[in-house]
Amino acid sequence: MIIVDAHEDIAYNQAIYLRDYRVSALKHRQNEAGTGFPLATIGLPDALLGRVAVVFSTLFVAPHRSGLASNNVPGEEPTYSNPTEAYDAASRQLDYYYRLANEDECIILVKNQADLDEVLASWEGEKLPNERRHGLVVLMEGADPIIEPEQFDEWYERGVRIVGTAWTQTRYSGGTRAPGGLTALGHDLLAQMANYNALLDLSHMAEQAVYESLDRYEGQIIASHTNPRKFCNTDRHFSDDMIRLLGERDGVMGVVMYNRFLQDGWQPGDPPVPVSVIYDIVDHVCQITGSARHVGFGSDFDGGFGATSTPLEMGTVTDLWHLKDGLFERGYSEEDVAAICGGNMLRKLRETLPT
Repeated sequence: MIIVDAHEDIAYNQAIYLRDYRVSALKHRQNEAGTGFPLATIGLPDALLGRVAVVFSTLFVAPHRSGLASNNVPGEEPTYSNPTEAYDAASRQLDYYYRLANEDECIILVKNQADLDEVLASWEGEKLPNERRHGLVVLMEGADPIIEPEQFDEWYERGVRIVGTAWTQTRYSGGTRAPGGLTALGHDLLAQMANYNALLDLSHMAEQAVYESLDRYEGQIIASHTNPRKFCNTDRHFSDDMIRLLGERDGVMGVVMYNRFLQDGWQPGDPPVPVSVIYDIVDHVCQITGSARHVGFGSDFDGGFGATSTPLEMGTVTDLWHLKDGLFERGYSEEDVAAICGGNMLRKLRETLPT
């Protein structure tokens, strides 16, 4: 059994906090003591220890109007004012993933089926940690770095395999706190993505855009890091109807491990949310969709929050491995636990990666 984490902001952390992904979360915390940075939760050593074999690793750049700026941090400004700036910033993040793969034989950029096979084979049997391979699948979170729909060809050639059209509103669709559907550009982009059988990520899309995408996108679909509105009732998350329709499209949604997205009204300084809420969310999705095929993990770790905002017992990505124990206690079969921990997201990759 392995873990697939469908959403981690690895390159964003390097760009903003200058964190080397090959360094452990604990070492980052020690190095950053007194800085006020969010407590790190990701690092390659932590992932290997927790059997996190595959990560959907993001290209994330926020629009300038979001107010998300890099004050009091050592890295570059993480916002953009036009598509060219978004393209340049996302390109730097993609270059970082290539640098990681080129400099560390443990890390593989997963661009095709053979790459995925190599990663998964390294987790079979008894192997030393340095014999394991860690696969990064590049996910673009917010499509504004795609200057025009036809330019998706370039991004796909460079290794992007998953795209979410929105974070907040983009030129392609409505998004979080920005209601609206797909724009004309958005429809064109989905058509371009379908030509490549690329994986579409519905997370952060506005409700109307989600419904339009579920109805019209011809390819495979996930919601990499989204929770049910039953637990966090905002437009950032999915209604039960949206979850049901995602299941009907054989999609998969990843549970976000952020306290504010796990419990209505949670604020920094409040007691941590109990880890049992994660199991409650898994139960809820399984009940709505009728099986354990449509839920997985999308931690969103180091996506603007740190370990003080994660559930009790969830300090780093290593702890994703321990979630299997709670699922077994809830009565899930070994087959279902393996699917939830990684198999469901792997299914979507198998259905979309080129040979």
